[in-house]
Amino acid sequence: MPSGAHDHAHDPRNDEILIWVNGELKPRAEAVISVFDSGFVLGDGIWEGLRIHDGHPAFLEQHLDRLWEGSAALMIDLGVSRDDLTRAVYATLDANGMTDGVHVRLMCTRGVKSTPYQDPRVTVGPATIVIIAEHKLPTPDTVEHGLALFTTHVRRATPDTLDPKLNAHSKLNDILACIQAYQAGADEALMLDPHGFVATCNSTHFFVVKGTPEEPEVWTSDGRFCLGGITRGNVLAMSRHHGITAHERTFSLTDVYSAQEAFVTGTFAGVAPVRSVDGRTIGSGGRGPVVARLQELYADWVARDVAGRTRP
Repeated sequence: MPSGAHDHAHDPRNDEILIWVNGELKPRAEAVISVFDSGFVLGDGIWEGLRIHDGHPAFLEQHLDRLWEGSAALMIDLGVSRDDLTRAVYATLDANGMTDGVHVRLMCTRGVKSTPYQDPRVTVGPATIVIIAEHKLPTPDTVEHGLALFTTHVRRATPDTLDPKLNAHSKLNDILACIQAYQAGADEALMLDPHGFVATCNSTHFFVVKGTPEEPEVWTSDGRFCLGGITRGNVLAMSRHHGITAHERTFSLTDVYSAQEAFVTGTFAGVAPVRSVDGRTIGSGGRGPVVARLQELYADWVARDVAGRTRP
C-alpha cells in the first residue's frame, strides 16, 4: 500500500461493495461507464469526497455548495437536485450497510460524447453520476506519527490557467507533484504558489503551528492558490471558536522549517501531523500537543455537525 495522507489498510469488505452509477447500484466488477464519457476522454467533471460519521455525511451542505459552484463554473447540468443527490448518497450507504469508517467519492462528469472531442456541445447524454462508498480509515501511523513532505517544483496554477478553486477531475499537476514526492521518499508533495510562497499539498491542505507554547497560532496559506477545502475551512473556524489564533496568510518555506509543529487537513484523515519537510524535522518529529488538541476538537466538530441530522 502506498504511503501518504490517504494511507489505509485494505478492507476485504470493499471487494463486494455496490456502487451507484447513474441511478443504479452495481457490483464493483460491473460498475462501468462509457469510453466516450467526458470524464474518461477529457477529465471533464467535478467531484467531492465525503466522510461518514454515525451514518451521515459530515458537512454535507458545504460539499454540495462546492459541487454546485463547480458545476456552474463549468456549465455542467447535473440534471439532479441537491435532495436527489443526498438521497443517492444515503441509498448507497444503506445498500452497503455502512455507518462509520467510510469514505465516499461522489463524481459528476458532463456525460457521454458523440466523439472524443473537447467541445462540450458534442455531449449527447445527461451528466454521469457515480458514488463510490468504501470502508476506509487512516492508519494509526498517519494519525499519530505523521507524514514526510517534499517541496515539489510543480507550482499551483493561477486562476487564468486552471482555477485552483475547481475540484475538477483533471488533477495532472497534483499527480506530477505526487510522483516527485514519492520518488524523493516522501509521503506527500508540498506545493508553492507562482510567487514561491507555500500554497497547499497535492491532496491535502497544509498548516504550520507558530507563536509560543502558551499562545500557539495556526497558519495556512492565503487561499488564493488552493482549493476551498472543506476541512481546511472547518479547522480554521473550529480553532477560532476555541480561542486558538488562526491565520490565512502568505508565508515561505523558511517559516515552515522553523515551525513548532505542522499538519495537513483533508476529508479522509481529518487532521494529520507532519513529521518532516524536505528532510528537516518539524518540532519533535511527530504529533505535537497542538495537533493532538486539534484532532480531539475536530472529532467533536464533526460529531456536532451530524448530531440531529435527519435523513431525506
